[in-house]
Amino acid sequence: MEGSRRYLEPEVLASISGLEYKARLMVEGYLSGAHRSPWHGFSVEFAQHREYVFGDDLRHLDWKIWGRTDRLYIKQYDAETNFECVLVLDASGSMGFGSGPMTKLEYAKHCAAALAYLVIRQRDAVGLHVLGSSGTVLQPSTSPSRLKEVLHYLEQAAPAGKTALAEELFSVAERRGRRKVVVVLSDFVEEEDALFRALGLLGSGRHDVLLVHLLDPAEVAFPFRDFSAFEGLEGEGVLRVEPSMLRQVYLEELNRHSLLLKNTAAEMNMDYLPLVTDRSLAEVLSAYLVSRSARR
Repeated sequence: MEGSRRYLEPEVLASISGLEYKARLMVEGYLSGAHRSPWHGFSVEFAQHREYVFGDDLRHLDWKIWGRTDRLYIKQYDAETNFECVLVLDASGSMGFGSGPMTKLEYAKHCAAALAYLVIRQRDAVGLHVLGSSGTVLQPSTSPSRLKEVLHYLEQAAPAGKTALAEELFSVAERRGRRKVVVVLSDFVEEEDALFRALGLLGSGRHDVLLVHLLDPAEVAFPFRDFSAFEGLEGEGVLRVEPSMLRQVYLEELNRHSLLLKNTAAEMNMDYLPLVTDRSLAEVLSAYLVSRSARR
């Protein structure tokens, strides 16, 4: 796998056609290490017992039955056999920014595609919400055609319009149904009070939430030196200014916002994963999945 890592670098991924093929490259690399699933069904409703086999999670042993019969049985729950994952992709105008071979949106699409491939591969349900001009909503399904449907809408997504992330998260949180894994892929350019209220509502529903924070290298480093025109991607107009007048204030605000998002996620027991688009997505995503599976 080590020799093929260069095919998973952002600049090479951007040149390969076929989102499904690229998703498979990333996920198979993760699975080749025999890692256990990073997601498990939520134990919400007892279904049945089955006899223990070597390798089963000892936390689910029914010790009362063992005490009565001297035999080991595992407790199974309905949600263990199937869980629902909802991918929320921000396709607003600001996600169209990119200083390298891939925009934030393109990078987010690759991440979403890999996660959808992984969920479908373990025979669980995946759904998709695309924010922006398309307004796509696919409810979670395990249909054999679901992966192709998700990849189709990911490929069609184009950056446009103002961010309406909080509104969409309220919609996901208020939709009745079983507890879900909710993956939010966004640059989180959103009014903070509304965003954190929406995240709080998601958390109150006990959903398992992952916040994937997309950042471009130029946003992180602010390397601009010459007099420049900065154009707002969501209709804010054009600002012509000497970059040195903005750099410190901008970086302080970016760090404050990112740290607040990270700390808020921790307080709400959500995962926070910052992704800078010049990094190998396969390596960052695999490291996160391994870490998550070890924590579960």
